[in-house]
Amino acid sequence: MPDPSSDSLTVAVTGASGALGQALLRRWHGRGAQLIALCHSSAPLQLAGPDGQPIPLRQGHWQVGQEAALEPLLEQVDVLVINHGINVHGDCSAAATGRSLEVNALSAWRLLELFAAVAKRREGVQRREGARRAEVWVNTSEAEIQPAVSPLYEISKRLLGQLLSLRAPELARTLRLRRLVLGPFRSALNPVGVMGADWVAGEILRQADWNCSLIIVTPNPLTYLLMPLATLGRWAYVGLLRRQ
Repeated sequence: MPDPSSDSLTVAVTGASGALGQALLRRWHGRGAQLIALCHSSAPLQLAGPDGQPIPLRQGHWQVGQEAALEPLLEQVDVLVINHGINVHGDCSAAATGRSLEVNALSAWRLLELFAAVAKRREGVQRREGARRAEVWVNTSEAEIQPAVSPLYEISKRLLGQLLSLRAPELARTLRLRRLVLGPFRSALNPVGVMGADWVAGEILRQADWNCSLIIVTPNPLTYLLMPLATLGRWAYVGLLRRQ
């Protein structure tokens, strides 16, 4: 994990206005990082630290389908956390299908590819200056492999996980990739989640400190068994069929 004690470490979080996004920003602030909150809403995001003092952060406004507009901002980012998403629960209409696929899977994939291109351009300068390697943390959710009582949430998150596995061999040449597989935590998307968002954020950073690429936080023991097997199986399958 990049040294969080450096003032030059810049972390950007999508879905920053949600419960987990805010918790991650607070945790990163405690480690001395400079923060960029990427939100769909243009309403100002105001966060306070444990001491009640406002947390300094920059806020970027963006919309799904307009990821390319974030490119100048991403030039300044060391760690990008792709965390945004929606849950339409039982709505299976055509409109809900389109929204779920766009927000939960395709926009995340476009951001991943965009940040990889940005990182590749600055890679030569980073190596000469001894700078840290850029990182992307992708929140795919344990809905990749477990029921989430929301068909479109499961489908879209599984698509995102498959895309990440498909593109990982190439993107890993430029980026450090971390997959966040999270169980049900309390948020606006899931008000009955069994875990607190702040606790989940702390566990994510703790496992990143252990240098984990697959970060799992869930009360479901099956996920700890099945997710590594699923990830390994995809890696082997893609590697067998992949053409340069």
